[in-house]
Amino acid sequence: MSALILAVLLAALDQTIVSTALPRIAQDLNGFDDIAWVSAAYLLASTAVTPLWGKLGDMYGRKRLYLASTSVFLIASVACGLAQNLPELIGARVLQGIGGGGMIVLTFGLVGDIVAPAERGRYQGMFGSVYGVASIVGPLLGGVFTDQLSWRWAFLINLPVGIVALALAARALPAAARGAKARIDYAGATLLASIATGLVLVTSFGERWGWGSPSIVGLIVATVALAAALIPVERRAAAPVLPPAMLGSRTVVFSSLIAFLANAAMFSVLVYLPTYLQIVHGVSATLSGIHLLPLVAGLVVSQSLAGRWAAHVERLRTILLSGLAANLAGLLLLATLGNGPGTLVLSAYFLITGIGIGMVPMVVMTTVQNSVPAADIGAASAVVTFSRSIGAAFGVAVFGTLLNAGFADRARGLPTDGGFDAARPDTVGHLPAALRDTALDAFAHATAAGYLWIAPALALGIVLALFLKPSGKPGTDGEDGKDGRAAAPAAQDTSRAPASEENAAAV
Repeated sequence: MSALILAVLLAALDQTIVSTALPRIAQDLNGFDDIAWVSAAYLLASTAVTPLWGKLGDMYGRKRLYLASTSVFLIASVACGLAQNLPELIGARVLQGIGGGGMIVLTFGLVGDIVAPAERGRYQGMFGSVYGVASIVGPLLGGVFTDQLSWRWAFLINLPVGIVALALAARALPAAARGAKARIDYAGATLLASIATGLVLVTSFGERWGWGSPSIVGLIVATVALAAALIPVERRAAAPVLPPAMLGSRTVVFSSLIAFLANAAMFSVLVYLPTYLQIVHGVSATLSGIHLLPLVAGLVVSQSLAGRWAAHVERLRTILLSGLAANLAGLLLLATLGNGPGTLVLSAYFLITGIGIGMVPMVVMTTVQNSVPAADIGAASAVVTFSRSIGAAFGVAVFGTLLNAGFADRARGLPTDGGFDAARPDTVGHLPAALRDTALDAFAHATAAGYLWIAPALALGIVLALFLKPSGKPGTDGEDGKDGRAAAPAAQDTSRAPASEENAAAV
């Protein structure tokens, strides 16, 4: 567990740690026009390879693939830290995303291998806490490294921590028996990767390129066409990356949709609340992280408690509904930010929001893993991870569009002398002091309105959760006792079968 937690920490940090370092990177590497690709390249690559890593883990055993993906991640981290120009850095970030995507999905699959269904929620909760904390801590660490050392340390720090994680994993992880051999579904993997690429590009660059631009419209049309072509391809594949039986499981489909919606809401909070604190309350990047400690505390505590409660399978839906309701309540409270709440009130808002955020992700993962046969745990984990990644990108893109449009509308009429741009909230500081309060009020109300618009996504998640009936018996869908496949007998649960007496002791 120590090895897996370290790996998830590194993979999650590298999604956020570069955000505060981007301006310095652009300056040093002379690449202001294309700097957004430094973040987008990692997200795109990690999302695109997630389904393939998951299926390969089912077929060839997760331990060796986990070690391979971690090694790729560490080599790419060194390449990022040594990059001499922006194309080199973007290429290294693609390679880093390939490794990081494997580390995350294979970690979730490994927990499914070595932990009994009733205990999975408890262990998955640990990773959820690490993921949430990394989302807050990442930008802070990026700022500290950039200011005190160099932005290159945001990547090079992965090396010593990753080597420890690699050594622990090589020694401690059990080598589970491999699954059934079949020809790799190259066509399905390529289609899924292409779909992920289209979705990430649309969400990451929709506002920058223009939502109605030919590039974005073309990407949307192409992505829809690829999605339509995927189903017949997977039906013909001997070992499909996305087993068609999963698409017939209410538990898998609804849980994936809930993961998408919950992550969209979560990242709209984790990414934009620090911006709100820094612009409206005038705090530094470091202090904005300190202000968000109640959110982190709520997230960590609720993850831990939800994981323990999830040991009772009949409570899974209750936990999920409670988490979604608390998250919805938190968003509705954040929708009052325009009224200028004080620090203590803000802390209470953040705490409630963090509690809601923490109770959802790993309960969803546990529900899905418990509903599929052992041979499909990797593929099922990849489906949920894929949905969460796309949801995060979607939430950040939609909220950013809502925030910028709302601020531009409310700040219209303010003078542009001195460099103020109503389309860029970060230029508020260029306004004369007499007008700055007006602009700050406009930004606060735009932020609040954004959260009000995001809230219906969680309301839809609650409706979907009402139709879930989680099961504690692997291979069954809680709705009708089947998901199109027979449950794997316990004696044939090869994903937990030790390869040697040493591994039996490890299990």
